[in-house]
Amino acid sequence: MTKTSLLQTAYDPEAFRSMGYQLIDELADYLATCQAGGEGMPANPWIKPDAAKQRWSPALDKVGSVSSLQILSDTLKEGVHLHHPKYMGHQISPPIPITALAGLVSDWMNNGMGVYEMGVPGSTMEHLVIKKVSKHMGFSEAADGFITSGGTLANTTALLAARSIKARQRVWTEGHKEPLALMVSEAAHYCVDRAVKIMGWGETGIIKVPVNDRYQMDTGQLEHLYQSATEAGTQVIAVVGSACSTATGSFDDLEAIATFCQQYDLWFHVDGAHGAALAFSGKYKDRVKGIELADSVAMDFHKMLLTPSITTALIFKEGTHSYQTFSQRADYLFEQADPEWFNFAKRTFECTKLMLGLKAFMTLSQYGVELWDEAVTAVMDLSQAFGEMIRNHPAFELAVEPACNIVCFRYKGNDLSVAEQNQLNEQIRQALLEDGEFYIVKTWLGEGLWLRTTLANPLSTTKELQGLLGKIEGLVPADQTV
Repeated sequence: MTKTSLLQTAYDPEAFRSMGYQLIDELADYLATCQAGGEGMPANPWIKPDAAKQRWSPALDKVGSVSSLQILSDTLKEGVHLHHPKYMGHQISPPIPITALAGLVSDWMNNGMGVYEMGVPGSTMEHLVIKKVSKHMGFSEAADGFITSGGTLANTTALLAARSIKARQRVWTEGHKEPLALMVSEAAHYCVDRAVKIMGWGETGIIKVPVNDRYQMDTGQLEHLYQSATEAGTQVIAVVGSACSTATGSFDDLEAIATFCQQYDLWFHVDGAHGAALAFSGKYKDRVKGIELADSVAMDFHKMLLTPSITTALIFKEGTHSYQTFSQRADYLFEQADPEWFNFAKRTFECTKLMLGLKAFMTLSQYGVELWDEAVTAVMDLSQAFGEMIRNHPAFELAVEPACNIVCFRYKGNDLSVAEQNQLNEQIRQALLEDGEFYIVKTWLGEGLWLRTTLANPLSTTKELQGLLGKIEGLVPADQTV
């Protein structure tokens, strides 16, 4: 077979049409099964790494030995099922069908969003989505930003902008001349620590603020820590607030942080990758009160807003600040370095940038923000119900009252030491993983191991939550049954 004939086969329109129709039919049937309760289908069809490698290797050993449709079908069957009502694992939202179709079109077009002329519709949609999102967060028309590939990249980009604007040195062009630092809760996501190390600030560049018994930043510690760093010759340029923390879903007091930052002219960034979406819930938006005071906010569409990953908004209160991160010229792309909302490569890490705005634009154009309100409120209500369920159950205990759609809890056992209780709950979590009917994860809080759920599916109900607790009770050894 010649190279030309292979190309003709690969680009065959009718073969694509036929496979596409069959795949959409299978996806629709899959969605219907999930919505009917997922009977006969585990939330996580677990397989150990070496077995998985052995399972998938034959498809590459002989080209064409497994059909394209079979590979796609098997992938669907054997992966984690986010649309399943018993999926309660990581912070990833089950996408609505229209966003998956948008992803298909985006992948098919393959238009880069770095420069406007290469991606006219996508660039325009992204700008409009950012404007709408920033308005619902309480920002003025001056706010602007872009969509980037994940919370880690968004947070890093924001902190680079903070460095450019607040540092008493031109780090971008002249390098570091004095130590810089930021302040962040000790319960914050590790990507903030990673950003500090990427920027070359070292261990002293991140000042961890202790948390209270609800795992929120103890803002009363900010003054002392700031003064200590200043006296040691370190310039603190920013404070990062968590909305919410990854482990427990706790929200820092954003208003208190904003007041402190204003007092010392510091950059206030909110890592709202998970919880900033509460701004769209009429019922729960007060939990992110103060977010509109931030200089920058990161928010993932893929955590609570029914969008495929990775889709993250980075919003700046003053839109012109979004151009401060990078100051390079690229004469073959841009004629000038002035702010232009439509040329995203001036502001983003990505040069070949995905058409990330299309998915959110489709949701907003067809359902409005009302869909996000309904979805966020549904999973928040569910987390509150789960918290009450655990609180009233004699065999379980909560780590902290749920503030977001994350609930941390554990099985108590009978007169166990901390180490024994940790071991029991580790065994429960591993048994659940290998069983596959439910998918939850775990987290460490201090010296204790806790079971952790993220109730990301707005179509899950208390029936599944009751089933989870019953399942756990059935896995506990008889001598530890409460």
